[in-house]
Amino acid sequence: MAISKPFVAALLLCLLVLHVVQADQMVDGIGSRRSLLQKIDCGAACTARCRLSSRPNLCNRACGTCCARCNCVPPGTSGNQDQCPCYYSQTTHGGKRKCP
Repeated sequence: MAISKPFVAALLLCLLVLHVVQADQMVDGIGSRRSLLQKIDCGAACTARCRLSSRPNLCNRACGTCCARCNCVPPGTSGNQDQCPCYYSQTTHGGKRKCP
């Protein structure tokens, strides 16, 4: 059973088109991820988060560490943990929440 040359050519052309489409989708996906992963200004975000803290230096240091790891800080001075799950899930060696 011989395979005709036009059939092989059409098959190769289809594979080439499929490869180009997949490559284009990957490039589009990477570009959109870069825009989502822009670094936030941790200093300003942590200053806002810790402005009512009784120990602002400690709060800013912990917040800065968490912000650097998670690239987000929940809005407000406390709570709103659902806005940044990574920030909320950070714990100390003793099992307490690390991030203010």
